[in-house]
Amino acid sequence: MSDTSTRRYLATKVPEITLMFWVLKLLTTGMGEAMSDFMGDHSVPIAAVVGISGTLLALRLQLSQKTYKAPYYWFVVMMIAVSGTMLADAIHDGASIPYPVTTIGFGLFTAIVFWRWYRSEGTLSIHTIDTRRRELYYWFAVFGSFALGTAAGDMTATTLNLGFFHSILLFSAIMLIPLLGWWRFNWNPIFAFWFAYIDTRPIGASFSDWFSKPHNITGLNFGDGHTSGVALIVFIMLVGWTTLSRHGIQDKGGDALPSHAVEPHLGPALAPDPE
Repeated sequence: MSDTSTRRYLATKVPEITLMFWVLKLLTTGMGEAMSDFMGDHSVPIAAVVGISGTLLALRLQLSQKTYKAPYYWFVVMMIAVSGTMLADAIHDGASIPYPVTTIGFGLFTAIVFWRWYRSEGTLSIHTIDTRRRELYYWFAVFGSFALGTAAGDMTATTLNLGFFHSILLFSAIMLIPLLGWWRFNWNPIFAFWFAYIDTRPIGASFSDWFSKPHNITGLNFGDGHTSGVALIVFIMLVGWTTLSRHGIQDKGGDALPSHAVEPHLGPALAPDPE
């Protein structure tokens, strides 16, 4: 095993978990849903090219960085939100696979990624994303969680006939489980974090669909294009502020420590930045 796989030389490549992290995560999930649907309605081939090439470009830029830099990190998240939505929709629509089946399938994929990651590295903590291998595991987990959340949100809205608004309420209620578990019942913060992280996807996607979709399918008919545009403007503003303020940069202290010396926890996994 190479030395770079067992020792820390750089700060972690992902942001600290603050209130702004959750705001941007929810925003990207909704934006990715609307953008994917907007492009897919106009041209599926163009949407596929933009989704795939955009995701690969964003990953290449992110992987080339030595430390966490907000524009590169959130560009990847945005593009994975788009491509994850496209993949989930393509499997359902193109292969006529029911949403319950795709939800289970993406759930198994995400679980396998977590299992392989933990088996290889001994932790799923974001405070240890400091080698190329761990970063790749992290992005595979993010992609799986986005595709899983898309399928789950569509399943509740259509297959279970809850509609978009009631799906928002359902997944928001589910979000209370990891929050209360971490806050009141001493749950493992890594488990609580990833539970909440996965759940933000169907919340954001359902919220976006509620705003953008026609009235006859329980939406407010704002339109995918308008929803995408507004979300993109807000996204750029927030990422710009995060970049200029250097908000969310994890403490670099502890460089060159062996991987096993890094505590495998997330600290305030669901809490806002205390500053």
